[in-house]
Amino acid sequence: MGSPLELGRTLLDAVDCLGGGGLFIGRAHLPAAACPRGIGGPTPVLVSPEGVFDLSALAPTTAALLASADLPDLLRGQRGGRIASVEDALTASQHDRRGTDTVHFLSPIDLQPVKACGVTFAASLLERLIEEQARGDPAMATKVRATIQRSAGERLQAIKAGTPASLHLLKELRGLGIASAYLEVGLGPYVEVFTKAPVLGTVGTGERVHVRDDSEWSNPEPEIVLVVSPDGTIVGATLGNDVNLRDLEGRSPLLLGIAKDNTASASVGPWIRLFDVHFTLDLLMASTLTMTISGEDGFAFEDDCPMDRISRLPDDLVRQASGRFHGYPDGFSLFLGTMVVPTADRVAPGLGFTHRPGDVVAIRHPHLGCLVNQVASTADIPPWDDGIGRLMTNLGRRGLLQEGSSLSASASVQGPAR
Repeated sequence: MGSPLELGRTLLDAVDCLGGGGLFIGRAHLPAAACPRGIGGPTPVLVSPEGVFDLSALAPTTAALLASADLPDLLRGQRGGRIASVEDALTASQHDRRGTDTVHFLSPIDLQPVKACGVTFAASLLERLIEEQARGDPAMATKVRATIQRSAGERLQAIKAGTPASLHLLKELRGLGIASAYLEVGLGPYVEVFTKAPVLGTVGTGERVHVRDDSEWSNPEPEIVLVVSPDGTIVGATLGNDVNLRDLEGRSPLLLGIAKDNTASASVGPWIRLFDVHFTLDLLMASTLTMTISGEDGFAFEDDCPMDRISRLPDDLVRQASGRFHGYPDGFSLFLGTMVVPTADRVAPGLGFTHRPGDVVAIRHPHLGCLVNQVASTADIPPWDDGIGRLMTNLGRRGLLQEGSSLSASASVQGPAR
């Protein structure tokens, strides 16, 4: 378990979602041999049972593509050349094969800021309270969990955030001297919203995710990721892994940035499925995603996240992340949170779960496919240097930023430059 062979096999599970006429937007590395100027690079693609199709003639980035008006009609009417089969591109997406100039999938988001909401499920609220009360010490977690479950567990799990009942409970707990930053966002009117990764900082399916080597208590967080256009419309969804360092965040909520935003600590993919009459937000929120963990030490874990257990409506999460207070001219992506938190003992009794290098994490959804990544420590992750400047230089050399291109055209959707 946790082997490269298993990683390769699990990558191919993504094709199971492609039937039924859904529209899937991805992002792939286009080899130099397939480019008119002999210069390869990141390219928006259409992913279908027939293969992977180049969309760079429509837009050079997925951010620009997803800002286009009437995108489903546009995609059904136009597509570029076929550049690979889906199976071949997925096979080439394994982290040990990415150095070759072959078609392989990247994270499907590029210029969109990567935002995330926390404490959106009762189970997540309980675990954050446990981290806080245990001060980031995994050895204390079991005792603290039992105490919190006895005192308020059932009431917390039955409540919806921001409602009169949740506000009453929050006031009651304050009156009892129970104060917590997590209770404020888990029960109060405002949601927790943070920046998970910088622009272009997410990794795609098949790539390695990163756990800092100074963390002793870490876990994956399987989540739905919404993709939002510049005008605030939720246009599609994909899968994400919000890798979390529980010991660091548990010491203080002010360490959230260090616990969450690290090189390769967020994976997204395999592709973005656009919402349409057959795939709606209501359908998504009535569905369930599943996460499995397979370790090289034989450890195995599986759990489900029913999205209807979320404590806040996704529209409200998007509104609080943007709305009149914050504009996103390139759109944005939003992790919705999770209720899956592995707690099974792994190293020793009473110490709970933590990641080990080599773990294979697979997140599956019947409508969105399968996102799979292998866990690595700091020493095994190369420095991140693939930023906005490099992308713009590459797109310019490929002739995709010329006046009159689709990127320029997308500005008419977003409004005038400022």
